[in-house]
Amino acid sequence: MTEAPELDAVIELLRDAVHSDARGLTDDESCERAALVEKAGRLIDALRVQSAADLARRSRPELGEQGLARRHGCRTAAQLLERITRVSGREAARRAQLGSVLAPRCALDGSPLPAQFAIAGAAVEAGEIGTDAAWAITRALGQAAAKASPLDLEAAEESLVTAAHSDSADLVAVQARLWREALDPDGAEPREEELRARRELRLGREVDGMTPFHGWADPTSAALMRAAVSERTSPYRQPRFVHEGDPDVDCEGLGVFGEDRRTRPQKTFDAFIGLLQAGIRADAQATGSLHSVATVNVVVSLDHLVSGVGHAFLDDVDEAISAARAQEIACDAGYRLHITGRNGEPLFQGDRRRFFTAAQRRSLAVRDGGCVWPQCTSPPSWTHAHHVIPVSEGGPTDVDNGTLLCPYHHHLLHRGEYRMRMNQGLPELLAPRWIDPDQVWRAAGRSRLRATA
Repeated sequence: MTEAPELDAVIELLRDAVHSDARGLTDDESCERAALVEKAGRLIDALRVQSAADLARRSRPELGEQGLARRHGCRTAAQLLERITRVSGREAARRAQLGSVLAPRCALDGSPLPAQFAIAGAAVEAGEIGTDAAWAITRALGQAAAKASPLDLEAAEESLVTAAHSDSADLVAVQARLWREALDPDGAEPREEELRARRELRLGREVDGMTPFHGWADPTSAALMRAAVSERTSPYRQPRFVHEGDPDVDCEGLGVFGEDRRTRPQKTFDAFIGLLQAGIRADAQATGSLHSVATVNVVVSLDHLVSGVGHAFLDDVDEAISAARAQEIACDAGYRLHITGRNGEPLFQGDRRRFFTAAQRRSLAVRDGGCVWPQCTSPPSWTHAHHVIPVSEGGPTDVDNGTLLCPYHHHLLHRGEYRMRMNQGLPELLAPRWIDPDQVWRAAGRSRLRATA
């Protein structure tokens, strides 16, 4: 008979365990319960892998149309498993592939053969290691199997399974890759090219006003991205060491402006956009004719742009933005006047009115050293040039009325909670009263001029 009655009894026991209340347990009992639950889960995972391997055996290609998967209208055992269990296609394929290397095999004449990774398979069946660790081991060693000797592969497998008894699956994966490189040092380059060929970045369409994007980075690109982002999002990174006698730093004011309420993912996103803006800006300022400029058109009425009340639209984005946000964009990038007819047809296009020139931005970079917000570490290439006195209020476009702000703090300033002014050619900030009841104007920026004076 089948194992269904035994599994039904196990399912009932697990259902009772799920409904039990763990809040009355002691700390030690809670830790022991978590360990037991994990062991039970590993045994369930072992059954999942065995089931996937059994479906694969019954659906092997030599059976043709008589294979189990084909008889159910599926091309592969993984597709059949996905249909039966309703797991993702990726998870079904992972189970089927893992089962194929952990389960005993059959020769073409039907005679039994040992599993490709029998040591890992036995540890999985005993619930000693999880399938995530087994997947890391079999995948890495499988990539080296063509070049390594059977004895070396067996030694590596035994070592990694032993490590999986005490180390996390992540650490086992690192060790497995090290074994792979030791067993097949010549395979690193083709594997790298294979990974690089899978690189991609996809930009989706809007969902509830937000645009999703996702992708995959090859190891070299991932290292570059992580280094660039980590440098700017590290909680330990500060502009520089300060002391009470430093004339360039108001130590008492750091508590007023230093708190950054962004989450780490938000900081990572802002750092990524900062790198993108820096690259576009550097490309736009390159000499010669072979450079590109990324231009985003903002469609807004003149009344809304001047008042800051209303809405605006961006190129190829369905969700509207506020007129205040359009003011913020124009503050840094300038604008080009377009006059349209009643039906939106273009009637006139004027020259672009560029606010701060490249030379002025360089002067601001020398003076400000990057974003002037206290404790912000964004370099000049990531920043916007901000008019302290807005152009709409007659503010001139010159260095004495400009300062550098990263996109996050530029937006924060335009929201109106903070105020900024120029004092003797240098910016100062005033926090809102609910943050700074004393209402003290505090120096902003990392100016070398003030320190020298």
